[in-house]
Amino acid sequence: MATNELDAGGPVAARERLALAAGAALLVAGVILVIAVLPAEFGVDPTGIGRRLGLIAMSDIQKSLEAFEANRGAATAGGATVVPQERAFQHETIDLKLGPRESVEYKYRLDKGKALLYSWKATGLVNVEFHAEPDGAPQGYAETYEKKDAQQAGSGTLTAPFSGIHGWYWENQTDGEVTVTLSAAGFYNLSHEFRQNTPTKNKTFP
Repeated sequence: MATNELDAGGPVAARERLALAAGAALLVAGVILVIAVLPAEFGVDPTGIGRRLGLIAMSDIQKSLEAFEANRGAATAGGATVVPQERAFQHETIDLKLGPRESVEYKYRLDKGKALLYSWKATGLVNVEFHAEPDGAPQGYAETYEKKDAQQAGSGTLTAPFSGIHGWYWENQTDGEVTVTLSAAGFYNLSHEFRQNTPTKNKTFP
């Protein structure tokens, strides 16, 4: 009789142990979810243990990476990182001397979309106008980019909005000689120097 009772209770006890083991496993999984997974993956830390363990930092890093990738994608969408050029890259530094009250224009021929980087400085105060003459425009027509009085230096970049000649007009407003030193680089192929009552000086770049 005792043996039969033991045998009858055996399967029941086994099922109880299995249920307890399953419950314990679920409990452990729940604890891991709350303590580790939620803070690390989603930044949710109901117990505060995740922050003390440094798991919230992992979530913050992931969010920062996602934001960086999203912003980077928006910034580069629709634009090429590298733009090949058929024309050779050019650069030069020139000195343009201006007597008292004299002026000079110095311009580069650029096709639409070509880049120009420049920096200039003068030994005295000059009035300066940065402008361009589009191809096909009426004689005397110009579009001004920048116009300032009493300057001694300037620098910047230009992406030509149209094909034409792009450059500067400097006017010496002093009673002494002034030298303007221009450094320019870009994808130009010609330069033109204009002075009053003087033939135009043209320079060809390879």
